[in-house]
Amino acid sequence: MSSTEQTTPVVSSQSPSAAWLDDPTVYAVNREAAHSDHHSSNPQQSLNGTWAVRTAWASEIDVTTAEFAAPALDESDYQSIPVPATLETEGLWRPAYVNIQMPWDGHENPEAPHIPEKNHVALYRKHFTLEGDLKKMLSESGRIVLAFEGFATAIYVWVDGTFVGYAEDGYTTTSFDITDIIGKDAEGNHTLTVACYEYSSASWLEGQDSWRFHGLFRAVNLVARPAVSIASLTVEADYGAPTGEAHLDALVTLNGEEIKAYTLQASVLDGTQVIWSGTVAAEDASVRISSDALEGIAPWSAESPSLYTLTVDLLHDGKTVESTSQRVGFRRFRIENGIMTLNGHRVLFKGVNRHEFHPRTGRVLTVEDMTSEILFCKQHNINAIRTSHYPNDSRFYALADEYGIYLVDEANLETHGSWCTPGDIPTPETTIPGSRMEWEGACVDRVESMMRRDYNHPSVVIWSLGNEAYGGEVFRSMYRRVHELDPNRPVHYEGITWHREFDDVTDIESGMYTHTDVVEKYLSNNPQKPFIMCEYMHAMGNSVGAIDEYVALERYPHYQGGFIWDMIDQALWHPGESEGAPEYLAYGGAFGERPCDYEFSGDGILFADRKVSPKAAEVKAVYSNLRITPDQKGVTVVNDNLFTSTADYTFKASLLVNGVPQWQEDYFFDVAPESTHELVIPWPLEEYAVDNAEVTLDVSLVLTEDAAWAPAGHEIAFGQYVIPASQAEANTAEDAADATVTVGRWNVGLRNNQAEVILSRTQGGIVSWVHNGTEHVIRPPKLTTFRPLTDNDRGAGHGFERAQWTVAGRYARCANVAVEQPSDDSVAVTYTYELATPAHTAVTVRYEAQSTGNVRVTIDYPGEKDAPSLPAFGLECALPGEFSHLRYYGLGPGDSYPDRCSGVRLGVWESTPEQDYAPYLVPQESGNHMGVRWAEVTNDSNHGFRVRQLQTAGDGLHVSLLPYSSYQIEEASYQWELPENNRTYLRILAGQLGVGGDDSWGSPVHSQYHIDATEPLHMDIALEII
Repeated sequence: MSSTEQTTPVVSSQSPSAAWLDDPTVYAVNREAAHSDHHSSNPQQSLNGTWAVRTAWASEIDVTTAEFAAPALDESDYQSIPVPATLETEGLWRPAYVNIQMPWDGHENPEAPHIPEKNHVALYRKHFTLEGDLKKMLSESGRIVLAFEGFATAIYVWVDGTFVGYAEDGYTTTSFDITDIIGKDAEGNHTLTVACYEYSSASWLEGQDSWRFHGLFRAVNLVARPAVSIASLTVEADYGAPTGEAHLDALVTLNGEEIKAYTLQASVLDGTQVIWSGTVAAEDASVRISSDALEGIAPWSAESPSLYTLTVDLLHDGKTVESTSQRVGFRRFRIENGIMTLNGHRVLFKGVNRHEFHPRTGRVLTVEDMTSEILFCKQHNINAIRTSHYPNDSRFYALADEYGIYLVDEANLETHGSWCTPGDIPTPETTIPGSRMEWEGACVDRVESMMRRDYNHPSVVIWSLGNEAYGGEVFRSMYRRVHELDPNRPVHYEGITWHREFDDVTDIESGMYTHTDVVEKYLSNNPQKPFIMCEYMHAMGNSVGAIDEYVALERYPHYQGGFIWDMIDQALWHPGESEGAPEYLAYGGAFGERPCDYEFSGDGILFADRKVSPKAAEVKAVYSNLRITPDQKGVTVVNDNLFTSTADYTFKASLLVNGVPQWQEDYFFDVAPESTHELVIPWPLEEYAVDNAEVTLDVSLVLTEDAAWAPAGHEIAFGQYVIPASQAEANTAEDAADATVTVGRWNVGLRNNQAEVILSRTQGGIVSWVHNGTEHVIRPPKLTTFRPLTDNDRGAGHGFERAQWTVAGRYARCANVAVEQPSDDSVAVTYTYELATPAHTAVTVRYEAQSTGNVRVTIDYPGEKDAPSLPAFGLECALPGEFSHLRYYGLGPGDSYPDRCSGVRLGVWESTPEQDYAPYLVPQESGNHMGVRWAEVTNDSNHGFRVRQLQTAGDGLHVSLLPYSSYQIEEASYQWELPENNRTYLRILAGQLGVGGDDSWGSPVHSQYHIDATEPLHMDIALEII
C-alpha cells in the first residue's frame, strides 16, 4: 500500500447535528482512520453482552440536546437486548425484505439524498468500568479507543453525556478516541450511548438485495493503546514463480509523539521457527520493513493455503511496548496478457456469492457459523466467494486464509433502487452516485476503509467497487484510489455494463446472468480483459440447471469462472400461524412489511437453516478440479488443480451389476497438477458378465487421510461408465398363477389366491389392487401432464405459456373404454382420454391385469400440433400412507432433472417421501429421480410393489414418492400450508422439463431439456407385486 494517510475527509465536531443524516458529504465525524485487522497485544475490553435499548421515531429525538445520553437517565422504559444483535431479529423493529425497491417506496417518496420522515431510531445504553489493564495503560499516557465492528445504518455516539462522533458505513471498523472523556474518571462508572438510525443518506448507497437489518450487529470493544502505538500494518508477501523466491515488505503506521525514540523489530515465522528477522529505527510515522530474499517458502493458494506469521514489536529503550502479529500468505496475483494468474498460473474461480445471514440472528454470525460455511464450500469444490455486497466480518477473512478460499472483497455499495425501474429501464438522471460528486467522498471512503482493513489477507485477490450502481465519475475516483493504494490486485465492477462510457473503471469484464452465447461472443472476439460471471446460476428454489454449459466456457483462456447467486436462502424463523403450530422459515411479507419482494430472497444452495439443498450436489460435481472418466481399460483423470497432485487421494474402483456392487479395489495414482493421465484398472468384466445385466464401472476419488476441511473418505469427484445389458429386459412373461377374470357391467376384475385387481369402466383405471389383504391404491392413477411450478418456471412465465398442461390431464375426459382378454387368465382395459386442451388430443392408457396380479400399463400420446412443450408426462397415484419406503435402481441418491444430473450416479438407492421432498421457501417441484430402471414402493413390513420400465428405448423413468400431490404442492405458498396427509403420492413419468437456472425472471429452460409436445410419446411399465 503506497499511502498511509486516508484521503477522504473526516469531519471534526464537538456537537452533533441532525442534518448529517441526509447530507452525503458528512459520513464520518471524529472517526479515526481505517486500519488493518492485525492482532495486537494491547489490552482490549469487550462491551458485548446485555445493553439497554429504547426505540423511537427520529422526530421524537433531539441529538443536539441528547437528553437520552445523560448518565443518570431513568431507564425504566428501556428493555434489555444483546449486542451484537439486529433490532429486527430481537423483535424491536419489523423485518423487511426488498430487492430493488426502497423499503419506503409507496409510503413516502423522498429524493436522494433525503430520507423518509418516518425514520426509526434505537437508543442504546451500556454502563461499564474500565478493566485493570486498560486503566493501567491510561495511567501511563495511553489512549482508549471505542471500536464498532458493525452497525447499520448510521450512529451518533456519546460517552458520559459527551458527544463522541457520528458514522455511516458500518461494515468496516469504526473507531473513536474517547481518552479525553474516560480520562476524567478512569476509576468510575461510564455510560456509552448510541443512537442508531434506520435511515440516513447512506441508505441510498446500501440497497442490497437482502433483508434490511439494523442495529449493532458486530462486536463493540474498548482498546487501549500506549502513547506511541502501531496503528496499522500493510503487508506485501510476494512470491516469485517459477524461481520460488519470496519477499516480504511491511509498511507500519505509528500513532503518537516522539516516534524517533522507538524501534521496530520484525520476524517471519514458519510455525514457531524464525526464518527471518530485522530491526528498523522509527524515523517518522511510516516505517517500511523489507525482508531479505526468503527461500523454501510454500506459496499460498486455495489448494494449498500455506500461512506464515509476521510479528512486529514496538520497542522503547529496548523494552517491548506493543507486539503485533499478522498471518501472511506468500503469493502473486496479477493480470498477465489479459488473464488473471496466481503464482504464474491461470486461475479459475468456482465461486458463490455470500450474504452474511442467519435465520435467527440476521446479520450476526458466530465463528462456528462462518467455519461451517467455509467447510461446506471446500467440501463442495467451491474455491471462491464474493462478499456480496459489503465487507464481511473480519474473522471470516482469517478463515478464508486458513482453509483456502479466494475472495472478491466488495465495498458496501449497491444503488439499483436509484436507477433501476420496473422493466429494467435505467434512469441515469436519478443514479446514485453516478457523477454527482457530493457522493464521491462517501464512496471512496467505503472502498478505502475496506482495503485498509483487509489488505493483508492473502485470500483477497480482487477488490470490487460495489454492485449494481450503474456508472459515473464517482467510480473513476474510487478506481483511482484503489490502484493508488494497491497497484497489484485487479479491480472489479460490473455496473458499467449499463454505462459503457466508464469501461475504464474495471480491470475485469464481468457478467450478471449473461447467457452463455453472449459470453462466448465476447471470449471469441479478441478479448482484452479477463471475464468472470460475478453472478450467475440464480439458485432460487429448484434451480442450477445447465450450469455445466457455463463451466464448459473454461476452454476459453479469458474465461475465469463465476459466482453462483447465492450461498444461503435468506429466510427468518417465524412463529407458527396458530397456537401450538411449529415455527417456519418465512420470506418477505410474512412480518407484515410492505412493500416487499416476497420469496425472491430464497436463492441459496444451502437452505436457510444451513441444511444442504439438492442443488449442491450438482455444484460439487461440475466445480471439481478433478475429472474422472472410466472406461473398460481403466480411467482417464484430468487434474485441473494448479498446484496439487492426487497424492492425497484414494481411487476407489467399483464394478456394479444392475446397480449392486460386486467388486471393489483401491488404487493410488499420483497425477500431477495441470495434467491428464490414462490409468489402467483391470476390471474383472468376464468374471461378472451376466446375460441381461447392466454393468457400471464406477471410480470415486476420496481423501486418504483426514484433511483440515473434511474427514478421510470424503469424496471429491466420481465418474461412471455404463455397459448396457446384452439384451433388453422387456420380457414380461411370469410364473403362471390360477386366476379368475370377471367382466362386470361397471368393473373388470382379476383374482388369484393372493391378489385382486379391479379396473373401473367409469373411473378410468385401477380402483383396487389388493395383495394379501393390503390395498395398494386410494384412487385410480391419473394421467398427468403437469408438475408443480418451480421458481424459475414462474419467473419465465411457464404457468402462462403452458397453462393447458396444468389441466390437460387433471380434467381429461374419458371418451372410450375397450375391454379385451389376451388370455383366459388376463384382462386388459384401454381407456381413450381427450385431453383438456384446445385440440382435445386423444391419449390411450392400457392396463393389462395378469394372472399373478401384476399389471402392465402402456400410455401413448400422438403429439399435438403447435402445442407448447410439456412440463411432464406420465401417471400420478395416491397411495396409502403406509407405503413410505422407496428403493430404486436409477440415478441417486439425490434428486435429478434433465439439466441437473451431473451430481448423481447410477445405483440402487433407498429413500423416503420426507427425505426426497425438498422444503424450498415456496413449495415446488422436487424429489424426482431420473434414469429409473425399476422402483420398489413398500411399507414397514417390506410389502408393496415394483414399477419396472419395459420399453427398450429411452434413458429410464422419472420416479418420485412424496408426501404431497403435485397439486397440493402447487397450491401452497408456504410449507406450513401443505396438508398433513395420511397418503403418499407416486409419480411415474416418461420425462419432464429441466429446471433451468440462467435466472428466475424470464429465461426459459434450455430447449434441449424440453419435452416436445408435438411429437409422439410412449411409456410402457410393469406394476409388480412384491
